[in-house]
Formats: sequence, structure tokens, C-alpha cells
Amino acid sequence: MNYSMKFIFLTIIILSLSSFLKAQDKFTNRLENSPRHHEWVEISLGDRTLKAFIVFPEVSEKAKTVIVIHENRGLTDWVRNFADQLAEKGFIAMVPDMLSNFSEEYSQTSDFPTSDDARNAIYKLESSLVTSYLNNSFNYLKNLPAGNGEVAVVGFCWGGSQSFRYGTNNPNLSEVLVFYGTGPKEAVEFANIEAPVYGFYGGNDQRVNATIVASKEAMEEYQHIYDYEVYEGAGHAYMRSGDDPNGPEANIKARNESWERLVRILEK
Repeated sequence: MNYSMKFIFLTIIILSLSSFLKAQDKFTNRLENSPRHHEWVEISLGDRTLKAFIVFPEVSEKAKTVIVIHENRGLTDWVRNFADQLAEKGFIAMVPDMLSNFSEEYSQTSDFPTSDDARNAIYKLESSLVTSYLNNSFNYLKNLPAGNGEVAVVGFCWGGSQSFRYGTNNPNLSEVLVFYGTGPKEAVEFANIEAPVYGFYGGNDQRVNATIVASKEAMEEYQHIYDYEVYEGAGHAYMRSGDDPNGPEANIKARNESWERLVRILEK
């Protein structure tokens, strides 16, 4: 690689990193300036402790509650912002940190040196542990005095797949909302789903979208509700990308349309 090519390559990296850091600063500032009540809670699970971020809306009545399952890079400022935005619409939103007690060295997402390290750790989690964390989150919200007893689940990317899978484990969910996540691999796994499942997919995300037909057929076989939308031109993780005013136009459009649909579903 000659000097000119190295310079161009380095410039691209610097600009990308600068854009990422600006977005992170925006998310952090938005959280710091939020008027809503934020808490970090700890939920005992045998010899483990699940750490979770929870946001309360400014309302006078008991509110519907939502478990938010983060992306494959853990509990980031963006997903905390999403929880805050849900609370702004009147819902109690809780984000369990699936990397809680990962190891003696790393007890939560923020302990990992980089988001790549957090992502690598996510894929080492046992499904049974993820289910246990989600069950504990569900029970916490179900019995929360400020909640109305209804608990929905929404997830993104890896979390989207986990929200779909959790629907097969918990028949008492009010809704399952899947953002660009794949469904269970075996059709028989769909049998125990009771809650309606709502899918949100980017048109330029064929890795995920190639699984939609199988999920649709399995849900129809068991006469379950599976209502999904594909947002043309949007890519994977468009909710996070579209939350940035400088993000791709198609992702911003998909994010805004998805947000309106999400709120309508939760308000039913």
C-alpha cells in the first residue's frame, strides 16, 4: 500500500471513529439531561446477581412494563436511551445486562475493554442462563408496584433473536417485538408461543430476512400471530443507526416508522 492509499485509509478510519464518538456523546448527553427517573437494580439469581437499568415514566397511573434485550455488544448507552424513550411514551422499561457475572474479571458490560470483547462474550452465553435472566427480569417487572402487571419484550439484533426465543419460553408475555432477529431454528419450538409476535426488519438485511418465511410458516402452523414489516432500504441495526440525525436516510426513515408502530402496538 503506497503512502496515498495509507493516508486515505487512515482518514476514513478517523472520520468513522469521530462519527461514532459523536453519536455516543449524543446518547450520553441525552441520558444525563432526561427528566425521567433512572435506576440500576440488582436481582439475585442463586449465586449470581443480574444487573439491570430501569427507567420510569412521569405518569400518574400504573404503567405497562417492557423488557428490552440489548444488541450483541451489551448494555450500551444507545439501548439505555431507547429505554428512556420508551419511558417518555409512558412505559416502564428495563434493560437486563446479559453480561452480568460473565467472569471474575468482567461482571457487567462496562467492564469489557471494547465493544468487540463484549460481543465475543455474548456469543459464549448459555441459552439457559439467558432464559433465567429474562425470567428474573419478567418476575421483577410483573411484581413492580408501579407496573400494571403487563410485561412485553423487545430485542435488537442478537436481542431480537432472544426476544423471539423467549416467547417460546414464557406464555405470559403480552407482546414479543423482534427487531432484525431470527426466529427459532426448529418449527416445533414455535408451539409454545402464546403472545403475538411483531417483526421489524431492514430491507437490506438478507442474512436475517432469509429466515422470515420459515418463521411465518411455523407461526401459521400453530395458528399464532406473526405480524411483520420490512422497511425497504434500511440495513441491519437501523434503529441505532437511524437514531443518529447524521445516519443513512433510509435508516432514519425506517427507525421513525418503526418507532411509531412499536408505540401503537404497546398501547393496545
